[in-house]
Order: sequence, then structure tokens, then C-alpha cells
Amino acid sequence: MKEKTVRILAIESSCDETSIAIVENGKKVLSNAIYTQIDIHKEFGGVVPEVASRHHIAKITYVLEQALKEANVTMNDIDEIAVTSTPGLIGSLMVGINTAKTLALAYNLPITYVNHIHGHIYANAIESDFEFPLIALVVSGGHTELVLMKDHFDFEILGETLDDAVGEAYDKVARVVNVGYPGGPILDKMAKLGNPVYPLPHIKLGKDSYDFSFSGL
Repeated sequence: MKEKTVRILAIESSCDETSIAIVENGKKVLSNAIYTQIDIHKEFGGVVPEVASRHHIAKITYVLEQALKEANVTMNDIDEIAVTSTPGLIGSLMVGINTAKTLALAYNLPITYVNHIHGHIYANAIESDFEFPLIALVVSGGHTELVLMKDHFDFEILGETLDDAVGEAYDKVARVVNVGYPGGPILDKMAKLGNPVYPLPHIKLGKDSYDFSFSGL
């Protein structure tokens, strides 16, 4: 029996990028349209929440049109809406959520609200199926977690950052030494050119903890 084709339109607006993807049967990415605000926030050395949300409002309709065009589908071909609902910048999140609600109402579609940390983890399932138990390391701009999964949607946090996430640490260091934003790619390149002449504090707290601390860096 032929598998039913299910197309999900997924909306992400938790921080400074407006993104809409269309995914078929959980594996095939038909499109992934992104509008990035990196150049806008360079002036401030980091993401300004109010500025981010305003640009989401201005661009999300265009990103939707681009995603549908690249996937060569219309809204009538979509079976469900997925949208990031937490965690993130509240103003930015609301733009994506309100867009999802509007589309769901207009086209009579169900909505799935997604924790975007779970999205970081499950993005790996596009490449290969999960084999449990597994450990996932989430290292993003605003979050750093070590997560044990014994089954689907079973998340046990073994350790997490007690202060800054990795991305925040990169951006703060880049701002202090005045090398630009975002700090991650710039500092990675610089690190490969330099020599390890500075003693740096450990990022792990003690023998009995899987928690991280990056603020000392």
C-alpha cells in the first residue's frame, strides 16, 4: 500500500531569522526559505529583540511566498502547520505563531506547536533514523544542553549551561575584542591562526556535574 504523502509547512521565528520550510513525509525538504537579519544587528553587536520582531513582521509574507514557490506547491497542498512556540524572543515568536494561526484558519489546517530545542535535535532525523538510547548535544546561539533520549519525545536533560550559551560566549568575546558580529565564525577562524598561550577556565563544573559554565571565558 502506497504511503500517504503528508506535507508540513514549518515556521521558525524564535530569534533573528525568519524561516519557513516545507517538508514531505518528515524526511524530504522541499524548500527552506530564510531571511536573515545578521547585517541589521551587526550595528549593535547582538540581537535587539524589538528590532528583530519588526523585521519578522515585514518579511514573513515574502518568506512564505518564497517557500511555496521553491517547493512548487500551494497552500492547498499543505496538510499541517508547525510553528516554533518556545523558547525564544517573545515578540519574534508571536509573529510566527500569529502567521501560523492565520494560515490554519484560512485553510482549515491543524497546528503543531514546537519547542525549537526539540527541533534542533530532530533535524538530525532528516539524515538518519534515531537509534535509542542516544545523547544529543544542543549547541546553539542561546542554548547549550546535553540531552538523553530513551525514546521519541523523551527528553532528559543531563546537563545545561548555568549562564551563557556557547553562541552568547562567542558574541561577547567578539564584542570585547572588537572583531565583529556574529562572533562564532570570526573567532573560529582566528583560533586556527593563533597559538594557545592563554590559560582559560574550564567550562565544566566539577566531577559530578554535566553542567556547563561559559561566563568565565
